[in-house]
Amino acid sequence: MHLHPDLEPAPYVGRIGIWSLAFTHGDRGEAREAAAELEELGYDTLWLGGNPGGNPRGDLGTTAELLAATDRAVIAPACVSIWHQPAPALAAAYHALPTRHRARLLLGLGVSHPQVESRYHRPYTALSAYLDALDASTPRLPKAMRFLGAHGPKMTRLAATRTAGVHPHLTIPDHTAHTRKLIGDGPLLAPTVTVVMDAGASTARATARAALAPYLARSRNYANSWRRAGFTEDDLAAHGSDRLIDALFAWGTPDRIADRVAERFAAGADHIALQVVTDGPHGPYDPYAFPRTAWRTLAEALLSRL
Repeated sequence: MHLHPDLEPAPYVGRIGIWSLAFTHGDRGEAREAAAELEELGYDTLWLGGNPGGNPRGDLGTTAELLAATDRAVIAPACVSIWHQPAPALAAAYHALPTRHRARLLLGLGVSHPQVESRYHRPYTALSAYLDALDASTPRLPKAMRFLGAHGPKMTRLAATRTAGVHPHLTIPDHTAHTRKLIGDGPLLAPTVTVVMDAGASTARATARAALAPYLARSRNYANSWRRAGFTEDDLAAHGSDRLIDALFAWGTPDRIADRVAERFAAGADHIALQVVTDGPHGPYDPYAFPRTAWRTLAEALLSRL
């Protein structure tokens, strides 16, 4: 990975990781078992979707559980909400962990969305102030151990100057290339690539649309990012156009998915966080399932090639 010259050495996230909401919201026992297996398969980083441990008490909850269940993998809560986790409490929770665990922890910060967060206001100013508070905490939470979930140019520049880097979600290769140019060769660029392990166009797109539906329905920030990428109101209407789905989701055979991942590395990514979306017993997309068979298949297809 790249390192920003004025940062302490950050945890080594490697090339390929797994992103999942199940780590945060799924069965706790299976989360620990899955984390240990993913590490054994060779995935370098486990990205915890949602807001793990995001509560005013300041404990990191599931993050600590997964650190204890693994030996080498970096554990990265992808979006700790600045509205729910006060900066001094977060810094204290970080330092309450054993030193050997802190060395494998990379904390992601996010501002959420106005449609789902009642306290949302002046996000750039609020996030800048939050980073100031982390810097002022005693002991402080190091810049190298935090990153931002950012999409727009202002937030991305903030990530590049105040944290280890940026972790964009639901983007396209052109966004990765543009972000690399924007932040330069220093900071970490670790986009999510969302995967559907299905070679049938109609069924793969149906699963992808089920996963995308909550973002289309109530996320103005994501919609703005897609508009900046060149998608139209027609693309964003209803359940998303085929053009939008095919750009945001890597679907198909393992080899085809490997090609899509390689495209992100060619665009400038340092690391790829794979989110596998799959059918579940309760509908066309189960966000809290552990798709362990797909994770194993992807490990065989990707880790030796990339």
